[in-house]
Amino acid sequence: MYLRSDERPPQMSSGFALRVAIMGGVALAMFAVIFFRLWYLQVLSGDRYLAEANDNRTRETRVIAPRGEIVDRDGEVLVRNRTSLALQINAQELPADEAERRAELARLAKVAEIPLRKLRRTIREELLVSPSSPATVLQDVDSELIYFLEENKERFPGVAVGKVFVRRYPNGTLAAHLFGTVGEVSKEELKQVRYRGLESGDTTGKDGIEYEYDRYLRGRAGATLIQVDSFGRPKGELRSVEPMPGDNLRLTIDADLQAAGEGALSSQGLPGAFVAMDVDTGEILAMGSNPTFDPADLISPTQAEVDAIYRDPVAAPIVNRAIAGLYPTGSTFKPITSVAALASDAVTPSEIIVDDGAFTLGGITFQNAGGAAYGAIAMQTALQFSSDVFYYTLGDRMNDNERSGPLQRWARKLGIGRETAVDLPGEAEGLLPTPAWRNELYRKELTDRPWSAGDNVNLSVGQGDLQADPLQMAVAYAAIGNGGTVVRPHVGLRIEDAAGRIVQEVEPGPVRKVPIDPEWRQVILDGLHDAAQAPGGTSYNVFGGFPVPVAGKTGTAERPPHGDQSWYVILAPYPDPRIVVAVTFEQGGFGAETAAPAAATILSEYFDTQSKTITPVAGAVE
Repeated sequence: MYLRSDERPPQMSSGFALRVAIMGGVALAMFAVIFFRLWYLQVLSGDRYLAEANDNRTRETRVIAPRGEIVDRDGEVLVRNRTSLALQINAQELPADEAERRAELARLAKVAEIPLRKLRRTIREELLVSPSSPATVLQDVDSELIYFLEENKERFPGVAVGKVFVRRYPNGTLAAHLFGTVGEVSKEELKQVRYRGLESGDTTGKDGIEYEYDRYLRGRAGATLIQVDSFGRPKGELRSVEPMPGDNLRLTIDADLQAAGEGALSSQGLPGAFVAMDVDTGEILAMGSNPTFDPADLISPTQAEVDAIYRDPVAAPIVNRAIAGLYPTGSTFKPITSVAALASDAVTPSEIIVDDGAFTLGGITFQNAGGAAYGAIAMQTALQFSSDVFYYTLGDRMNDNERSGPLQRWARKLGIGRETAVDLPGEAEGLLPTPAWRNELYRKELTDRPWSAGDNVNLSVGQGDLQADPLQMAVAYAAIGNGGTVVRPHVGLRIEDAAGRIVQEVEPGPVRKVPIDPEWRQVILDGLHDAAQAPGGTSYNVFGGFPVPVAGKTGTAERPPHGDQSWYVILAPYPDPRIVVAVTFEQGGFGAETAAPAAATILSEYFDTQSKTITPVAGAVE
């Protein structure tokens, strides 16, 4: 129909039409975004969000596996588990209001006698490691606290008492330095390869045997899945996976021999250590350190217990002196010097050296202990009477002011100044002084002189800068006793399952073979046998009437500013030894007076002789 111009509607301007088109496009785009977002949420991600919604209705709690038992070589249980009641806090069930939450934690800290700051820190640290599990803030909760919390549940939401496994030590302090501690795996440990497969909340070994054999002992944690309501309150168990207990560890340790050795140590009232080891296999039959501690005190220690065990720099009860106590060895080093001198042709087994009581070098005179003089003697007699002059002479002959001489090379071959690779953490390397070591210190102006022949003379009798521990000395003597095999000492014997079936044997091979000529071995053992059981021998007053033939050496080492270090190392039975025992005491004086009787007590238990406690008679001089 035709309309007059005055009857037609007004025409839309081009600008207005453009704006309408843009607004329509934007609306269409927004609709498309919303549509595709809804499609993504409903179709593509529906299963994931459904799972998350279901997760909000469930809670998974880890169930820690009981660790395997630790038993001695005869099956006597040394470490087992017990059930402990632990105070736990589920952070998700604490009041949402900050003020109410602070008030509840303050009440809990008061009734549980836990410093509030420590309580908050423990919760925070445990939640960082395991957000979904309750935080354990106190173990071994007493019954009065349990009753109080049960009667006042409404005042302590989120607080519960749970059952956990903790270590139990039936023999108290026995072998405390061997066991170590356990604890929850940390966030840093979870990044390490050795903890691959573990999750937050799992328990691991932190030190000692517990650390070294952790992968066998720890087992595998289980889990319990429960349904909760919208307030997080449990409604029922959905499913559970039982934890798998860890395997048992059988040690090389003989509990009776261990007790005898620790008794011999403590009877002297001095810091010290001992090792008893199989000469051929390296199995450690007993190892102890004094002062000791009760490992049960480390389960949930008070601050006073932590300070007493870890922070006493003098007594240092946490230190295992058998593998980390470093001392000059005195005359117990002479058999090592003998091997080096014979191997390097510095002396022959029958060569006579005149001991007139003194040895002069560079204007300095070295004398025998007590000013004694033994005349014309060969090596066997020198070992029997512990002639310092004889060994000063050998030390001078083997000296090299620039490079390590035969004495250092052979001592190192026998295990001095290096880790033994025992299956225990915390072993010290020690110090075998060499010309290169001292000359480097001199170049750095850390000492007042370079190496001299006098240093080698001192080393030949176990003095000077030498630092060794009882395990190193036991390994060196074992190599002499067995004809040249440097064993790898170990405390693990085998891994067993709960039924006693063998899972894995612990059979470390020897570290190395050292070429010790049978003639050298025999003259050294003969000299050590005479030192222990021939009249005039340095420990004859202790072992002269011992019912088993033995070969042993005393040592009395100067250790300024401390009193003399007392040593005794012995091989038995002579001439084909099965066991080596090394004993040392800080500030113990003469080796024959302190260390030798302790070694005799240990050997008495090993051979089951009638005399369990040996007291030296008067006249011991070293």
